[in-house]
Amino acid sequence: MTLKNIAVCINQVPDTASGIEVVHGNPDIGYLNKVLNPYDEYAIEEAVRLKERLGEVMVTAFSVGDKKHYDVLRKALSMGADRACLVDGGRRDDSRSVAASLDKAIRFHYDGFPDLVVCGRESSDCNRAQVPLMLAEMLGVAAVAAVTELMYEDGVLRVWREIEGGMEEYVLYPPALISAEKGLNIPRKTNIKAVMKARKEPILHIDGSVEIASGVAYRGFSTIRRQKNCRIMETAEDLVRILHEERRIL
Repeated sequence: MTLKNIAVCINQVPDTASGIEVVHGNPDIGYLNKVLNPYDEYAIEEAVRLKERLGEVMVTAFSVGDKKHYDVLRKALSMGADRACLVDGGRRDDSRSVAASLDKAIRFHYDGFPDLVVCGRESSDCNRAQVPLMLAEMLGVAAVAAVTELMYEDGVLRVWREIEGGMEEYVLYPPALISAEKGLNIPRKTNIKAVMKARKEPILHIDGSVEIASGVAYRGFSTIRRQKNCRIMETAEDLVRILHEERRIL
């Protein structure tokens, strides 16, 4: 089987260089700079490399969100994706809702399944690594997470992932899903010509609204208390005495 269609699922995250303030138990993120999720850059790059190597492959980027996600979708286009789809609907703070919205959008766009779905291993803001495998389950396709090497030959995908003390190798038959780990490739730098071309490309809108029970509930946020109470003891005997007096040791 030859790969013809590759879907890449991407996300927008706060720039890690930005600071986050907590106001009345809620994060104030209105002034944060938003960027393409770093793990998703590996996903886009791998999909584009497959297109360049195989030819006749259509790479489509999907992102759940609002028009603020245009920037990351255009980034995907500038890196070599052929199409970009903004998926309306889905709660971005709930992995199951995001996966369900992507599932609906992908099925609608392809009227079935693409040959390969590529995601980043996780988003750098929440670090859950849940959406890729949830999406694979909803699509009903085989999946391997945190892939660090990929080969495609004669209709078969061979992928490798690092484990403690070694490597695991898997063989996948499309349709399939993988999530990209750091080290899978080195994402390309985009040039001005590619960026300007991406700005002219249309962004497709797909209704990804779904009725699904929330799997995650946030009750609040708070800053870490870093206050330290440090006392210097002159001797070991003084330390032991203080520990006994404060009942730290018996």
